[in-house]
Amino acid sequence: MDYSQLLTDKTDTILQNWIEAVSQDRKIESADTLPRSAIKNHIPHLLAAMATVLSQYQNSEIGIIITASFDHGLLRAEQGYDPAEVAREYHLLRQVIFSHIEAELLAGTSAEVVRAFRLIDSVVDEAIAQCFNSYVTQRLNELQQIQTQLTLTNQELNRLVSTHQENLSYLAHELKTPLNSIIGYSELFLRQGKKQPEIKDTLPGIEHIERVLRNGRQLLRLINDALELSRADAGKIQLQLRPTNVKSLINTVVEIMQPMADAKGLNLSITSDSAPKQVIADSQRLQQIITNLLSNAIRYTTTGSIKLDCRQVGTENWTIAITDTGIGISPTDKNRIFDPFFQAGEASQKQFSPDSTGLGLAIVSRLVKLLQGNIDLISEIGVGSTFTVILPLEVKTLHKVL
Repeated sequence: MDYSQLLTDKTDTILQNWIEAVSQDRKIESADTLPRSAIKNHIPHLLAAMATVLSQYQNSEIGIIITASFDHGLLRAEQGYDPAEVAREYHLLRQVIFSHIEAELLAGTSAEVVRAFRLIDSVVDEAIAQCFNSYVTQRLNELQQIQTQLTLTNQELNRLVSTHQENLSYLAHELKTPLNSIIGYSELFLRQGKKQPEIKDTLPGIEHIERVLRNGRQLLRLINDALELSRADAGKIQLQLRPTNVKSLINTVVEIMQPMADAKGLNLSITSDSAPKQVIADSQRLQQIITNLLSNAIRYTTTGSIKLDCRQVGTENWTIAITDTGIGISPTDKNRIFDPFFQAGEASQKQFSPDSTGLGLAIVSRLVKLLQGNIDLISEIGVGSTFTVILPLEVKTLHKVL
């Protein structure tokens, strides 16, 4: 039995069935937002190499396997796959291959079957090893970039110490947890790597890197928010005023935030039929305001919906109202909700979102003021909140936050 030709003939069918299996597998959530072409990736090259290995005339084509799998690992890292999802893909590939050649295997001799099984397993195992090698390399590169960013922001952070002692004291406290985690996991990974060089390619080793990256990203977000707030308070944000398509901007933000809402099972809806067609404003700052308000609503809403309503009010103003069915804000907290680092709710009841910096709403209030607008809040504990931003249709002058 020529299993090499058999695999070649069935490559397209195997590939399509594998793509379908990956798309429908609930353990590979990262594939949900990818087109089929992106899922397909370099697997055709891997199957071609496998057919060559099975050939009676050539014992191996390891170079093709290495290249295809190495590229596959790099792309999966860029696409946001976690290591368990990558391993799951190869598990499904092995299953699909054997299911499509099962009948022919049963018809072959014992020697042919054993040889085919061993060679296919060897190819898939080599592919997994090469894939994880490049995956780890990509993650380590990302870790290096984060480290470089942290170093570059250190000087600016130090310059803030003299004028923001109280806030930076709180900031230092908030930085301790992710920073200690980064240091701890980095030291663990380095110790294991020195004792066992092969540990970096194992699933636990990769998961350690993932934890370091998550904490690094959280730390960067906290630092960047603090710096943005500092620039606003220092009056150093200059507006770039230009005609802005409001509906298009809102749609862009909602597309970005939709996966976050979907992950919590929340219904995210938009009403913008009465929105102004165009305003004169800073589109980047508008997008920042809407993003922060939507992100805040999603973080503090467990079940229900998030609604965004945009409409023109009179001849000079327009509004954006974001309503959630979240935990709500008590009357005593309303006066402080826009203060830096303040988070409504009770920490003992775990109402604080773990990835919140406590700076999002503070930044929003300053940007709204910068755009010559106002922000109102209506909220009830256990019912939800509505943040309403009122802005002029035209911001006529560059304005700094005092």
